[in-house]
Amino acid sequence: MRFAKSEELFEQSKRRIPGGVNSPVRAYQAVHRHPVFIDRAAGAYICDADGNSYVDYVCSWGPCILGHAHPAVVAAVQEACARGLTYGAPTAGELALAELIYECMPSMEVSRLVSSGTEAVMSAVRAARGFTGRDKIIKFRGCYHGHSDGLLVRAGSGALTQSAPDSMGVPADYTKHTLIAEYNHPETVRELFEKNPGEIAAVVVEPVAANMGVVLPEPGFLEFLRGITKDRGALLIFDEVITGFRLGLGGAQELFGVKPDLTTLGKIIGGGMPVGAYGGRKEIMDLVAPVGPVYQAGTLSGNPVATAAGIATIKILRDTPGLYEKLAAYGGRMAGCVRESLGASVCVNQIGSLLCVFFTGERVTDYESATASDVSAYAHYFNYMLEQGIYLAPSQYEAMFVSAAHGEEEFEKTCAAVKGFAQI
Repeated sequence: MRFAKSEELFEQSKRRIPGGVNSPVRAYQAVHRHPVFIDRAAGAYICDADGNSYVDYVCSWGPCILGHAHPAVVAAVQEACARGLTYGAPTAGELALAELIYECMPSMEVSRLVSSGTEAVMSAVRAARGFTGRDKIIKFRGCYHGHSDGLLVRAGSGALTQSAPDSMGVPADYTKHTLIAEYNHPETVRELFEKNPGEIAAVVVEPVAANMGVVLPEPGFLEFLRGITKDRGALLIFDEVITGFRLGLGGAQELFGVKPDLTTLGKIIGGGMPVGAYGGRKEIMDLVAPVGPVYQAGTLSGNPVATAAGIATIKILRDTPGLYEKLAAYGGRMAGCVRESLGASVCVNQIGSLLCVFFTGERVTDYESATASDVSAYAHYFNYMLEQGIYLAPSQYEAMFVSAAHGEEEFEKTCAAVKGFAQI
C-alpha cells in the first residue's frame, strides 16, 4: 500500500494543529508510524486519502454500530439539515430521543442531552455532588471518563497510550477530591469508603472497562459497587458512553442486571454525530437547572441534526430482530480466530461486539494485567494488519468494534490476515 497523501497531509497538519491531530490517539505514536488520513467510509469499509480501502474495526470508536453511512441515518440527517442546522431552542426531536432512551434504559427516568461523553460525565458528577452534598468521588485506574479536569486522573484511552494519565494544566485542587480504586478489586473501594466516611458522593465506573483495552467485570464486582454505594449513601454512576446501546438496547446495566443511579451515554445515541446524555432517577435530575440549583447548559445540546441521527439509529437497533445476536456471534467468531491463530501469545477479551487482543499470555482482568501487555508486539500486529487492509485501533489499549455491516466476506478477510500474521 502507498500512503504518500496521508504523509503529506500529516506534515501539513502539524503546522496548524497540535501534533497534526485533533485527538491524541490519532497521531499513531503508539504504533510508530504516521497516521492514515480518512477520506470516506461506507458500510464496513473505510477509505484513506490515498485510495486504500480497509475493513474497519474502529467504527469511529463505537458509534457506527450500523456501519458507516447507513442510508436511513443519512436520510434523517439530510432531512434535518434542510430544516436548519441549529436553533438553540427546544425541539420535538429532543423529546423523542429522551423517550427512546427511557424506553430502552428505564433507569434513565429523566435525561439531559449534551454534546459529548466528556460533558455527560462531568455533568453527572456535578449532579451527584449536588444531590448528596458531598465532594469526593471514586473512579478506577485505567477507566476513562473524558478529559474534564476532575476526572483526568489515572485515566485510560489516549491518556494511557501517551503515558500521561495525569495532565499538565490541571490544578491539584481540581483532583484532590478524586479517589482512585482498582477495577475488579472490591477491597480497594471498601478501603476508600472506610477512610472517607460520609464524604463520597459517587462511584463512577465503566461497567465494562473499554479504555484500557476491553476488561470485563469479574462476577459480583458491579453488584458489589451497587451494594456499597447504597449502604454508604453514595450514588453509582455507570459510564456507558461505549457500552450503551452496543451491548444491547439496555446497555451493560441490562446485561448484568445492575441498576445505577445515573448513567452517561454518547457515541451511538448520535448515530455518528456529536452528542451525549446523562440521566437517572427523577429526584436526582430534578436538581438540574432550570428546575434546581445544579447548573449545566449548552447552546448545541440537543442539536436537531444530532438528535435526528440518534433517533434513526436507535429505532433501527430496536426494530431489527436478532441484530445484537448477530453482532455477538461475529465478535465471538473473531475472538476465536485470533485465539486459534496466535495461541498463548495473546489474551483475547470479548463481550458482544466489543473485543481486544492483548499481547500477553496472562489473563487480563485489571489495570496491572492490561498494562503488562507487549505494546511493541501490538504495534507490529497493527502495522501488518493495516497493510492487509484491516483497520484496527492504533493503540493496545483501545477496543475493537464490530458493526452490523460486517459479514462473512469481512470475517474471512480479517481471519486470513490474522493467520498470515501468525506465520511471520
